[in-house]
Amino acid sequence: MLLNAKNENIRFNGHDCDYISFGSGDDVLIMLPGVGDGFRTAKGVAVPFSIMYRCFARDFRVLVFSRRNRMLRGFTTENMADDLEAIMKKLGIASAHVFGVSQGGMIAQQMAIRHPDRVKSLALAVTAARPNDLMKEALRTWLEMSDRDDYKGIMLDTAERSYTGKYLERGKRLNNIIALAKPKDYSRFRILCESCLEHDAYNDLGKISCPVLVVGADSDMVLGGEASEEIASAIPGAELYMYEGYSHGVYEQAKDFNSRVLEFLKRQK
Repeated sequence: MLLNAKNENIRFNGHDCDYISFGSGDDVLIMLPGVGDGFRTAKGVAVPFSIMYRCFARDFRVLVFSRRNRMLRGFTTENMADDLEAIMKKLGIASAHVFGVSQGGMIAQQMAIRHPDRVKSLALAVTAARPNDLMKEALRTWLEMSDRDDYKGIMLDTAERSYTGKYLERGKRLNNIIALAKPKDYSRFRILCESCLEHDAYNDLGKISCPVLVVGADSDMVLGGEASEEIASAIPGAELYMYEGYSHGVYEQAKDFNSRVLEFLKRQK
């Protein structure tokens, strides 16, 4: 079966993390999600996720990694990249293409900077090299809501910042349903948000030597379109594509998003 979707868990260096595997291609593609991983890891969602990203399955063996299951406050995007390198070593993966969305893109940047031999190519979507005012405001709003145990507020604010047009109402309805499954605590989510606020790879972006695609959205209400433009201008030879009229959830909303990333990745095989 082409998708061959599996829910998996791996132990490494005394820690463990949940991940998904699917696809039948010869090359490995690692996908890294955003801070939503703070509320729900990849555990148990292999089938729906593989269907959503099935266009990658023929050309790649896709691995979608969550963060380690137990993190202490102060855990950074650098630490997360080092975890990923340790996991790749444990799985016997010499190098892979890496595709990171939002905070996943921050980890991907650190991976290419700290462990360049592990990264064949890099796709960075709606992410930032360092915090800007809009990003700080969004993350601090979510942190304040988590202090008030306002999970529904986080979900609705996320929808309003992520989607545009008719898709916004759909996103609100979906996030309203998600909000019914209130988390037991917010510690994991808080650690991921705080790590974004501390992330600063800007001065090291010039060290990235692999092929890079940066995808942004000009109406991004989480970190602003200029965050993607800043990354692309700082990485030698980076390709940049900016979607017009989309926000942070462009990777869900734009119909050609996956095919655009796939076309770039196939050129790097």
